[in-house]
Amino acid sequence: MKFTDLPENQQLLLLLREQQTRNETDQLRHYRPYPKQVEFHTAGATFKERLLRAGNQNGKTFAGGMELAYHLTGLYPDWWQGRRWDRPIMAWASSDTGETTRDNPQRALLGPVGEEIGVGSIPRRLLGTKKAAVGVADLLDYIKVRHVSGGWSTLRFKYYAQGRQKWQGPPIDVIWYDEEPPPDIYSEGTARLIATGGMEYTTFTPLLGMSEVVRQFLKDPGPDRHDTNMTIHDAEHIPVEERERIIAGFPPHEREARSQGIPILGSGRIFPIGDSVISIEPFPIPAYFARIGGIDFGWDHPTAAVELAWDRDNDVVYVTKAYRRSETPVLTHAATLKTWGQLNNEQWLPWSWPHDGLQHDKGSGQGLAAQYRKHGLKLLKDRATFPDGSNGVEAGLMDMLDRMETGRLKVFNHLEEWFDEFRLYHRKDGKVEKEYDDLMSATRYGIMMLRKAKTPPSRLRSGPKVKTAIRPRRRASA
Repeated sequence: MKFTDLPENQQLLLLLREQQTRNETDQLRHYRPYPKQVEFHTAGATFKERLLRAGNQNGKTFAGGMELAYHLTGLYPDWWQGRRWDRPIMAWASSDTGETTRDNPQRALLGPVGEEIGVGSIPRRLLGTKKAAVGVADLLDYIKVRHVSGGWSTLRFKYYAQGRQKWQGPPIDVIWYDEEPPPDIYSEGTARLIATGGMEYTTFTPLLGMSEVVRQFLKDPGPDRHDTNMTIHDAEHIPVEERERIIAGFPPHEREARSQGIPILGSGRIFPIGDSVISIEPFPIPAYFARIGGIDFGWDHPTAAVELAWDRDNDVVYVTKAYRRSETPVLTHAATLKTWGQLNNEQWLPWSWPHDGLQHDKGSGQGLAAQYRKHGLKLLKDRATFPDGSNGVEAGLMDMLDRMETGRLKVFNHLEEWFDEFRLYHRKDGKVEKEYDDLMSATRYGIMMLRKAKTPPSRLRSGPKVKTAIRPRRRASA
């Protein structure tokens, strides 16, 4: 019987079933990524190595599968700003074992075990010949994927348990690691990309802590690596009212890793405080709040700076701005930071700075502090100290922690770089890790010198001058 001869209600039912089948077999057309997923995809245009560091069920594997499907097919959407291939590619998708490769990246790309392939991110109509893997039920060795240019891309499935030798082979365009790879596997995969100028990306929850692979992205990123941190609060498919319940369901020592993608640091974390305790929505800073900048000098490791606003009536400090940049001359840093304390073209914001500002530059013969002053930044006369003249690091850290625990240190919630450092700041063998600590140090210097904070000069701001009682500064003992 022809379709047109069927009753109207049966025609409608068949149309609905056909539409459902098309939706299930062409997810690629309907993918609408969240902002953090967009950030991750877009970074592929610039960076050869990328990490999507996220909590459980936040959408990392889904995003990884969608991206690889775009590269295999060439069917990039209008919003895509990441890297593109205009030819068929050779790609690997991988995970820990054969079973986890089948149940995670293969499922995301082709569909779950037990269902006909073609209900994953790669449209069924574009799938070609395939071969089953040996030794693992339902795992594929490879499958061909039609590229929009007319040729066929090749997708192979690999797993880390095969060992490094199995990862040696031909040049590859794209490698996707779903779950954290061992360093030797990651290194071998990177070698496969040299001839093609290809790229690799990793999607995982950092349950192994500050491992070698995680450390490369967070402590030694260089020009080729990019880290995107996606938390449960960025996963829009999880209802807001459900998020805290989900977090509470994880073991306490795993909550930050499984909900926020923060490497497990255990008792070594310096500030064992949740983001929600200190984060706050940005608000216009009242003119009577005192302000001060804190700066940490650097070159290989970044120069970092923060602006602090101090509500002296309630003794609450707000981190309102943050800046971090490496391998950049003093002139550039100063030009940016001067705009923070400028009203009617007049500089007024005081800056607290560390003892290494007294060190002399071998080229110019000038100390760093003198160089910043030369370029117009109003550094305080003396380096950062407590009122008694001491400058102990532990005393400063305990002061910050005390403020966090008592609600007297708040941070504007859009300062993502500040929070990235805050979450990872830790001790190793009892000593503070002096890496990835630049914004934390700048904040500490600013708080140490709160007594030098100033309000904008009354002649530069509108409205009546407001007098406030200045409360004495509290500092926890070291």
